[in-house]
Amino acid sequence: MMVAHDAADIGSLIRKKRIGLGMTQSQLADITGNGTRFISDLENGKQTMQIGKVLDTLHVLGIDVYISARGEAE
Repeated sequence: MMVAHDAADIGSLIRKKRIGLGMTQSQLADITGNGTRFISDLENGKQTMQIGKVLDTLHVLGIDVYISARGEAE
């Protein structure tokens, strides 16, 4: 499990997963219904991304998101 501390961590995970699946940014953009610029900004850790689109992209890539308060049992 990965702990993401900021948008750059999420972007890095998305880039690694996309590349591991053999996809281009353009292909991922087409599948998610977003533009290539969105995928590029997301992978580069842009801070002001739309959370719904980010979650949709994570879902398409098969990445699950778990949220918990620090210090609570997982």
